Amino acid sequence: MTDKKNGREYLNYVLEKLKERITEISLSLAEGQKEVEGMHEYYWENYTEMDQYGYENYDNQQALFRQISANEEQLILKQRFRRMVDSPFFGRVDFIYEGEDEPEIFYIGIGNFAEKAGHIPLVYDWRAPVSGLFYDYDKGPASYEAPMGEIHGEVASKWQYKIRNGKMVYEFESDVKIDDEILKAELGSNGEVQLKNIIRTIQKEQNAIIRNTKDRIMVIQGAAGSGKTSVALHRIAYLLYHDRKNLKSSNILILSPNGVFSDYISHILPELGEENIKEMSFDLFAYKQLRDTVSDCEDRYDEIERRIRFPKKVSLAEEKQSMEFIDLMERYIMELEDRLMNFRDVEYKGFVKTESEIIELFYFKFQDYPLLSRMDAVADYFIDEVETLRDRDLADDEKELIREKFMKLYVTRDFYVIYSQFLKENGYKGLPRVSFEKRKLKYEDVYPVLYLKYRLQSQQGRSNIKHLVVDEMQDYSRLQYEIIQRIFSCRMTILGDRAQTMDDKQQDVLTFLPKVFGRDIHKIIMNKSYRNTVEIATYANRLAGIEDMELFERHGVPVEEKVFADVKAAVKEIQDMLKLGEEEYETAAVILRTEKEAEQVWLLLKEELEKTDFDVKNRLSWLDRNSTSFRKGLTVTTFYLAKGLEFDQVFAVFPEKDQTPLAEQARYIAATRALHELHMYELEN
Repeated sequence: MTDKKNGREYLNYVLEKLKERITEISLSLAEGQKEVEGMHEYYWENYTEMDQYGYENYDNQQALFRQISANEEQLILKQRFRRMVDSPFFGRVDFIYEGEDEPEIFYIGIGNFAEKAGHIPLVYDWRAPVSGLFYDYDKGPASYEAPMGEIHGEVASKWQYKIRNGKMVYEFESDVKIDDEILKAELGSNGEVQLKNIIRTIQKEQNAIIRNTKDRIMVIQGAAGSGKTSVALHRIAYLLYHDRKNLKSSNILILSPNGVFSDYISHILPELGEENIKEMSFDLFAYKQLRDTVSDCEDRYDEIERRIRFPKKVSLAEEKQSMEFIDLMERYIMELEDRLMNFRDVEYKGFVKTESEIIELFYFKFQDYPLLSRMDAVADYFIDEVETLRDRDLADDEKELIREKFMKLYVTRDFYVIYSQFLKENGYKGLPRVSFEKRKLKYEDVYPVLYLKYRLQSQQGRSNIKHLVVDEMQDYSRLQYEIIQRIFSCRMTILGDRAQTMDDKQQDVLTFLPKVFGRDIHKIIMNKSYRNTVEIATYANRLAGIEDMELFERHGVPVEEKVFADVKAAVKEIQDMLKLGEEEYETAAVILRTEKEAEQVWLLLKEELEKTDFDVKNRLSWLDRNSTSFRKGLTVTTFYLAKGLEFDQVFAVFPEKDQTPLAEQARYIAATRALHELHMYELEN
């Protein structure tokens, strides 16, 4: 054993043991693969002679599944250990237990690592109870919550390390909090293609959020650049570690803004030791739920583009997703109980259910069923009666025939038709009367139709989802939250920044979330910005009228503001000011209002940069709503797709004449994407 007090010596020791474990696992995997191949070979050589009842075949299959599962677990472990070789640990806490004289030394890293499974770890997972000492306490009295209860003692010292490629870059003792200089260095580094993990620099207030296990619904209202998304993802990783018996990665769903953002955050959880987290946008979820009602649906970006093109045209999206509109739908749903029904006798091969009997069952016995699922229950009741009297089970085709007879008692079961009628009766324009193939819902109508569907028809529960993450919470309407509440009865982490809304005015969802989810909501405000330099954050805050944000003291160059005659002049300036090189920045972005404007600038930049030695093919990309990946280099995109992303250098290009509330929001969102440099350009034409 080596001297644990010597960080450099301990690093070499841990690396040696890591490599030994990786070699052992590789050999084990090779043996496991041979076992699988042997089982396959045995099966194909002997399957004709296996017992007629299939017991031997079953045993063989179970053994195969167990071996494959064991191989998969070993492979995941090997991948984690390989990641640890780059940087086995980043912190250390020396803790003197109450009643003891000498400290016990705990090294902290991305995951647990021991010489052998079940042995005392050489490195402790950042999520382990004892690791909380590193984040929460300065030198002096301290405690942590262990499985056997609260452990008291004293932090004798804390150390921080930076290790890259298995080499010690620096080490120092930190008597107080995680050092601001280290945090400043991390924040001042160039932007990555994907979101960084923050385990080396988690602040005390962030750690309290990450390790919170008691609150069912946590709502994080965070300023731009406060690290709310990182904190939320680290929280998910912590919960998976804390409750690994009951919570698996497959039980988590992240509702993210778009495919690009999903890619941007995709590596975080695997990097933290967790895999296979499901992600999708709520718009995509809605579309999947409505595929049997319409052929296509608009998404939020269609709505934004339309509002920018036609700023004077009244948008009904906000109105149709309001509480008042929900109340109108609820009153209409109550009226449908009578209006949607055409009761009459139902007969099948001499068996009759009279109109009055059906009415009795429909309105009384099955009154708790949703309206469009209620007749299914009546039909099943009748089928049971017929089967009892005949003393035999009916065939599936017979049951289906009976159900069809009962379904015909509805005037219609088409949500498209029902919703259209509702609109017309309440003073709105009805939906176009077209064939299914031509049905396309405008964004303003997508969620009202989905709400009707969930109110009128029994839905398959989402019990497999045990934790839901909702990002960009300010962009969800009251109606959308009502739908989420009906779909998911699980724990939630909801996060966003009301200043980054994509509506004409800010919406504080905290005013109505308790009414939707109940009062067991824990609200947290993250008001300190870490992403931007002081110069950029101050400029952005002025755009949004924000006065109460706390800024992390990291300074940079002043924000540049310029006006150009046209877009070609702006593109020429961007080309001249671009700082993408080996000794410069990794990422830059040109952010515009619309897809059309973004495509135009992308084509112009492509044309100009091809005349230089710039690697256009690999270093220039245009992000549209169909994009699914984010690359280093220069990115051209819209403000709404840039949300959640960050870049070393940002060029925001907007028409000078567009001073609408939405355009002002777009400028703010664009400004807050910049890590080090911000150029705000206006076009005269």
